[in-house]
Amino acid sequence: MEENSHFDKKSLKLIQGSKANWQELAKDCVCFANGVGGEIHIGIEDDKKLPEATQKISPSLVDKINKKIPQLTLNVGIIPTIATAENGGEFVNLKVLQSKQTIACTSNGKYYMRVADECRPLMPEDMSRVAADKQAFIWEEKVVRKVKLEAADYQKRDTLLSDIINSERVSGFVKDMSREELLEYYLLTADEYLTNLGVLWFGSRKDRALLHYAPTIQFIKYDETGNKINKLLWDDFTKNPKELLNEIIALPDWKESVEISDGIFRKTIPNYDIEVIREIIANALVHKVYTMRGDIFINLYHDRLEVHSPGRLPLGVTPSNIISKSVQRNQHLSKIFHDLKLIEKEGSGYDKVFEIQLFNGKPEPIVEEWDDRVIVTLKKQIISKEVVRLMSNVNDEYNLNQKEIITLGLIAQSGVLSAINLSRKLSLRNKDSIKYWLGNLLKNDIVLSKGKTKATEYYVNPKLLKSVDFKGKTDLKKIEPHRLEHLILEDLKIYAPAAKADIHTRIGLEIHEKKLKRSIDKLIEDEKVIKIGEKRGTQYKLSDKKQ
Repeated sequence: MEENSHFDKKSLKLIQGSKANWQELAKDCVCFANGVGGEIHIGIEDDKKLPEATQKISPSLVDKINKKIPQLTLNVGIIPTIATAENGGEFVNLKVLQSKQTIACTSNGKYYMRVADECRPLMPEDMSRVAADKQAFIWEEKVVRKVKLEAADYQKRDTLLSDIINSERVSGFVKDMSREELLEYYLLTADEYLTNLGVLWFGSRKDRALLHYAPTIQFIKYDETGNKINKLLWDDFTKNPKELLNEIIALPDWKESVEISDGIFRKTIPNYDIEVIREIIANALVHKVYTMRGDIFINLYHDRLEVHSPGRLPLGVTPSNIISKSVQRNQHLSKIFHDLKLIEKEGSGYDKVFEIQLFNGKPEPIVEEWDDRVIVTLKKQIISKEVVRLMSNVNDEYNLNQKEIITLGLIAQSGVLSAINLSRKLSLRNKDSIKYWLGNLLKNDIVLSKGKTKATEYYVNPKLLKSVDFKGKTDLKKIEPHRLEHLILEDLKIYAPAAKADIHTRIGLEIHEKKLKRSIDKLIEDEKVIKIGEKRGTQYKLSDKKQ
């Protein structure tokens, strides 16, 4: 099992021996308590999936955990037990309960939160957002208006339960539950009353309207001059989240498309792929702050689609790392959406959006976080028809996985992409992570590389580009060293003496500065160019020999 927002592995060395670090374990417990809760398996090394087969855990160690963690933390609930792995080895299964109404901290007053597979400290400005998100957790399972189950909309309730039972994502154990057990399992009811989540899914129109705050959606279409030409509202509270999503997906505006040539065939590319629309709108519904008033806006312009969702991104998720981070704001609503196959699994929703956009030759989605909303923008235009053909041909031959499609799309659209910029686009923390995204692209010579370490650059194999008659942007990023040296010499014939920055501006800023410096140094070494001045006053001119 991979480490994620609710699971972590730790070595026994963390709590045993002279180098035991109980403060570190306390910090991890605080992280999970302020997140969605989770489990820490103590006794399994980071590079292992199971403990040693002969490993045994002393009951006194569990007692020590029960004693130490409460001493080192506040508002943290734990349940440590001895568990046996499939190979017979024992480990400590430390279950950390979610702190739903208070913010957990260490005994020395430090606050942390689990975000994806890492534990991050909370800054003072984060505290109000954590408190707001905890209210969101409570909102789902709260019983506020005491709406009894018999007052529910039976048709909506039965449809929801039928969809759950027939879903391939739901385990047989859950499917075998009675109707009442299913409602309690998904926290739709508490005793004889509907929770806020239950009212949202199958309460009456009146009860849903009085809910703080059921989603309302506006769809507005604009012409090329920015004038409104169509407006649709879903603000009468008659529909549950799935019904809202289905109505929006059924809009005829998503059927518009363009055709491009693909050999002797024609390939149809939708302006906005229906799977992308589903994922973006479903994410807006799932991650909405339901304790905050505000409509979800779907603004369709002639060249782009904007989806405005009230509230900010969950703590730990930013516009730059949204492709790799995932935090569930409304945990139980998210589970229902997942089980009904309305969204992808945790952490892969925006991966899907990136994959489809890039596969169709379009820019990756733009995510912006404002003070009171999150805006996701999808561009309509295709950057390059040749990129579409390239992606299609390569995928047909090599059956690329999702990460490879995203990486190839980013490189193909950029022409040349440095390792640093690729890591930034994919929000990778270290260079070693790039190899998992490149997958077999390098092995199959789909993508080639040059340079080493931080200077590594990636580009699509020219043979593949030639096969699709690629007409990418013409620039000097991949200029050969001897041609670059010739450009420098020609520039100095006219403008010498000249500073390096001036040479760079005249021959092309797309050439990397270090690449330019290497060429100038080579010309100096070959006695074709000489340097005059020092530091900021350094200039270059042709040598007497060259002149």
